[in-house]
Amino acid sequence: MMTKLKIAIQKSGRLSEGSLNLIRQCGIKIPRMKGALKAEASNFPLEFLFLRDDDIPGYVQDGVADLGIVGANEAVEKDKHVDTIHHLGFSKCRLSIAIPKEKEYKGIQDLDGKSIATSYPKILGDYLQKEGVNAEIHEISGSVEIAPNIGLADAICDLVSTGSTLMQNNLKEVESIFTSEALMISTPGLSSEKQEIIDQLLFRINALQTAENNKYILLNAPKDNLDTILELLPGMRSPSILPLADEGFVSIHTVIAEDDFWSKIEELKAAGAEGILVVPIEKMII
Repeated sequence: MMTKLKIAIQKSGRLSEGSLNLIRQCGIKIPRMKGALKAEASNFPLEFLFLRDDDIPGYVQDGVADLGIVGANEAVEKDKHVDTIHHLGFSKCRLSIAIPKEKEYKGIQDLDGKSIATSYPKILGDYLQKEGVNAEIHEISGSVEIAPNIGLADAICDLVSTGSTLMQNNLKEVESIFTSEALMISTPGLSSEKQEIIDQLLFRINALQTAENNKYILLNAPKDNLDTILELLPGMRSPSILPLADEGFVSIHTVIAEDDFWSKIEELKAAGAEGILVVPIEKMII
């Protein structure tokens, strides 16, 4: 019987769409019926379990699922015995402390002796202990933002992305205590057969992430300034240089990191480059 991996992903919510998109971009076909809790890929040895996000670390620890895609906030909060095997880079957010807008805030010590409502008591408790703050933690699930308005707590600690939910509830963010993104976690000690499938999956994911972080550019460069322009283009190994009909110019093809893109383009134009064409990269294998 062919070895298959079981991967747990969030059945609905902020991580679900990103997880499914990532898998599909890897060329893996996922047939899913609305409301289904299980599905199998038709062209890769992968079976999907659609679960609540806070259940995923436990399922992976117990080996019910071999892999899971979960937010770092859930992985740390649940504190299960799992291996983090890859940072996936999407669903980025932060866990922050917020208080009513009208309250003055000078620093974390202002929360000493106060009460804080949260769905993440472990992460919050560890942070308060590190800062030497003695606050009462109210563990609640869902609608944490309402706690100060109904007198349940003086402050909250919850996930923040844009901050719009805080504003709607008359709250202001005062401390960011934890940054989160989607992680891939695995059951420790998987068989060599399953590890081989994981390696194949990670190979595809790395190709996508490398492509996302780079741009392919084509430009025309005057031969007189070629050395200067080449110094600005590190490329993966070295740029490709092709002759043009105009003997005073060459065409250069290379890859530029997304983080350096705009500054490099400005430097290239200043050095005489023209006709710069930028092409997105779908997948990139290095």
